[in-house]
Amino acid sequence: MLDVVQAGQRLVAVGERGHILHSADRGLTWQQARVPTRQLLTALYFVDGQHGWAVGHDAVILATSDGGLSWRKQHEDPDREAPLLDVWFQDVDDGFAIGAYGLVLQTRDGGQTWKEVSERLPNDDQYHLNGIAMIPDGGLFVVGEQGSLYRSADAGATWTAVPSPYTGSWFGVIDTGQPRTLLIYGLRGSLYRSEDFGDSWQPVEVSDAQGVLASGLAGAARLDSGEILLVGNAGSVLRSRDQGHRFSLYRRADRRALAGVTAAGPDRWVLAGQGGLERVDGDGAPVAP
Repeated sequence: MLDVVQAGQRLVAVGERGHILHSADRGLTWQQARVPTRQLLTALYFVDGQHGWAVGHDAVILATSDGGLSWRKQHEDPDREAPLLDVWFQDVDDGFAIGAYGLVLQTRDGGQTWKEVSERLPNDDQYHLNGIAMIPDGGLFVVGEQGSLYRSADAGATWTAVPSPYTGSWFGVIDTGQPRTLLIYGLRGSLYRSEDFGDSWQPVEVSDAQGVLASGLAGAARLDSGEILLVGNAGSVLRSRDQGHRFSLYRRADRRALAGVTAAGPDRWVLAGQGGLERVDGDGAPVAP
């Protein structure tokens, strides 16, 4: 499984072979949704408890209006051979999907039609675009391979490149809940924080008794409590209680790669990754049902 998010009181997860699972009991049990694709699904986004979108390989885009119980196909382009890797919506009408080879799609009608707007980004090398997020009082921010960073202060109408503090690939971006403040994360445990919408960056070093984190970070979530969670390769689970200034690190014994995380009740999370879906405690350790 590659992503898991909250949709109102329900949890929804996506992964290989078009699998979409949903849970009404905070991840204790899961049911499989009927889905009109067998393509690998990479990311999810819900604007409220009912309306959500999932994206994946063959540039497939699926939509739900019942909290993830049923899905319909809105877009697919198998000839392009460019998987979509993330999706974001401002409301039930306006959204973006981004992916490999610099692909950017936009909709203004809830996904009934999608238009390619890749040319808006100054991405002549067609770097893969891996993550997109809205930063309060800043705008949209996109991260990609080989240190590529882009931002837009006008809802995606125009974009500018942002100098990167690291030349390796970024896998994701998340806001901290503070104005103009964001975290970007990627290869080899690279984690940076900016308080000025990317004008300057401060490294966030994460370590434990075994040393400095050196494995890639692949997924993140900000909880209603304000805590920020990060997960990645080698079973890495990171937790911050101070808007991303500092993180504690828990390394799971199974060392399985993790790709997504979300809240599942008081001091309980659900992890998505190589081992499927698992309910864990606030340190990332497995818990009994």
